[in-house]
Amino acid sequence: MEISPLPLLMNPEPNSAYQYQVGGSLPIDAPTYVQRKADQDLYEGLKAGEFCYVLNSRQMGKSSLRVRTMQRLQAEGIACAAIDITAIGTFDITSEQWYAGVIDSIISSLELYDKFDLAEWWLRHNLLSNVKRFSKFIEEVLLKLIPQSVVIFVDEIDSILSLTFNIDDFFAVIRDCYNQRADKPDYRRLAFALIGVATPSDLIQDKRRTPFNIGQAIELTGFELQEAQPLAVGLAQKASNPQGVLQAVLDWTGGQPFLTQKVCQLILKAESPISTGTEAEWVENLVRSQIIAYWEAQDEPEHLKTIRDRILHSSRQSTGRLLGLYQQVLQSLAPPSPPNLGGEPEKPPLNKGGLGGIVADESPEQMELRLTGLVVRQQGQLRVANQIYQAVFNSHWVEKELANLRPYAEVFTAWLASNCQDESRLLRGQALQEALAWAASKSLSDRDYQFLTASQELDKREVQRILEAEKEASRILTQANQALEAVFKSASSKALFGAGQEFDALLEALRAGKQLQALDKSVRAKANAQMQVVTALHQAVYGVKERNRLEGHSNGVIAVCFSPDGKTIASGSSDHSIKLWSLDGKELQTFQGHEGVVNSLCFSPDGKTIASGSNDRIIKLWSLDGRELRTLQGHHDTVYSISFSPNGQTIASGSDDKTIRLWSLDGRELQALEGHSAGVYSVSFSPDGQALASADSNGTIKLWSIDGREQQTISKHGQAVTTVSFSPDGQTLASASSNGTIKLWGIDGRELQTFRRHHHVVYYIGFSPDGQT
Repeated sequence: MEISPLPLLMNPEPNSAYQYQVGGSLPIDAPTYVQRKADQDLYEGLKAGEFCYVLNSRQMGKSSLRVRTMQRLQAEGIACAAIDITAIGTFDITSEQWYAGVIDSIISSLELYDKFDLAEWWLRHNLLSNVKRFSKFIEEVLLKLIPQSVVIFVDEIDSILSLTFNIDDFFAVIRDCYNQRADKPDYRRLAFALIGVATPSDLIQDKRRTPFNIGQAIELTGFELQEAQPLAVGLAQKASNPQGVLQAVLDWTGGQPFLTQKVCQLILKAESPISTGTEAEWVENLVRSQIIAYWEAQDEPEHLKTIRDRILHSSRQSTGRLLGLYQQVLQSLAPPSPPNLGGEPEKPPLNKGGLGGIVADESPEQMELRLTGLVVRQQGQLRVANQIYQAVFNSHWVEKELANLRPYAEVFTAWLASNCQDESRLLRGQALQEALAWAASKSLSDRDYQFLTASQELDKREVQRILEAEKEASRILTQANQALEAVFKSASSKALFGAGQEFDALLEALRAGKQLQALDKSVRAKANAQMQVVTALHQAVYGVKERNRLEGHSNGVIAVCFSPDGKTIASGSSDHSIKLWSLDGKELQTFQGHEGVVNSLCFSPDGKTIASGSNDRIIKLWSLDGRELRTLQGHHDTVYSISFSPNGQTIASGSDDKTIRLWSLDGRELQALEGHSAGVYSVSFSPDGQALASADSNGTIKLWSIDGREQQTISKHGQAVTTVSFSPDGQTLASASSNGTIKLWGIDGRELQTFRRHHHVVYYIGFSPDGQT
């Protein structure tokens, strides 16, 4: 069955009651609903029993498409159930509650409450896992109670990705329903439609399992003029040529549903009519003044800011890749957009013909950029989705955001401030290589390239100096070895080193070194003393043996901490395990329970409990004999930092979900501290336990009172702050950053000191017990 195209309404009758809807699902009877090719594709695919997925960016009309398709299928006698993942919830929900919520949504949609008691059935199958219950419900309840074809729509599917437990099994059940068709005919009556902002590879993330590769992808594109005729009805109130107005609107929006409805609504609210022949100019002026100019203030309901945030609020590495890729797309257009000064609307040339773009592929970077909605795939090319996006997110916006991401931002600024003369600010070694790799796929300013070139030249000179120094050192070492052969013949040296007393020899050498100060006449005596020092140092250094080596983890060690009594070491690893060691290198315990990298470990002040935080978003408490005491759940992303209060009664945790959470030892969440705009990398209690310091990946440090009030905000590092620590007297804070700097602060927020000797990320910082180092 094929829907015939709507005829062009050249002169639709004005309708004073006509209303456009900006955002949200359109009601069934909405006059502004635009039927696209996707409507027919999804309807026919599901009616034929195909598994379908509509995966696209936000505000493309996915939910409205679902509502309309359900109505059409139900009119054909097909039973339809809708599962809205956001309605079930993803915050503070267990696996059991979630799966029960999924089943309850199906029962509610199909009005099966009088035929099926979920509570009783759930308890009766309490020996089964949650996912097995879901699978059993489909086969033994759903397909038995519903004799006709059934379609289950799963909307907002991307919300599943924020659940704290593994959800791969849910999609594995859906895939199994498809595979069961070969052996069980009842399954041929069942189809699924997955809808959301995700890619098929997101749906099963465990690479060891079969990917989610079944079903038919439904392509959801922007409105075409032929399809968008229902929108022309309202435009007839403002123009004698509504077709010309509609075409002008689509030229700017590219048919993007949200923007198209919004521009049409703005036209309807405008006071002045649109004269024939002025449609394109009139719409352009409206778009520039009401949407593009000062767009952040005018973006209501939010649309452009949603795109911006999806790009900028991912990890720095991911943001850099997306901006670099989008920059390549912009550079394929000619000519470039002029600068946007003072928020004035830009006037880039309209790219009506869809020219430009880069070759499209299915790489993760391109798929992620397409999910922002900023670009679309057309005729094998990746292109900017529409002229509004091109004007707002132009090359100057990209350059500004890339500048904010510079991994060398602080030293670059200092170098510029020195009139490009201070070579100590230039990059060297690994820092330079990482900066060059970051800059490789991006278009940067002339000053950036000047800085990187100067850094490369300095690096080459230093490498050459090192090679020359090594050559000279080799010559000196040869002579020293010849002299050492004679010295080693002395009985006293043989006696010390032969007895294994390397450090006694070192002490003797240091005593001899002091004698050098008193020897200024006897060349022979001075030479002998010098040789004794060289000999002892050489033997002592090379004679020292590694006492113990703690080996046992199968992957990288991420976190290490000593017990309060200094007799035990705990280590956390990328292999998801925690190990406890004695000082002689003996492995005492292995703790298994996390499903992700263990990022942070902390002993309680009494040394009887270990707290751990992981990529699996969970905090666990352990006894020293390896027993898991508690599991603390509440964070929605990676837990980076754990800290016990000095009295041992409270635990603070920092997470990539931008929150700090305080917990009691019995696992109760006491408080959530919100205020960071990025992932929290470090939390630290003050020595008196009355304050808490935190630091995030945007470079912000915050001080909190123990009751959760924000008392101080410091944002002067410029890049991610990896760690923050109180001095023993509680009067000073030390912080370290990914730009290699260390800073000292007063607790009133004053910057006391900055240290710049590191050339790369500083991961950890701590005070000596006396607070002086």
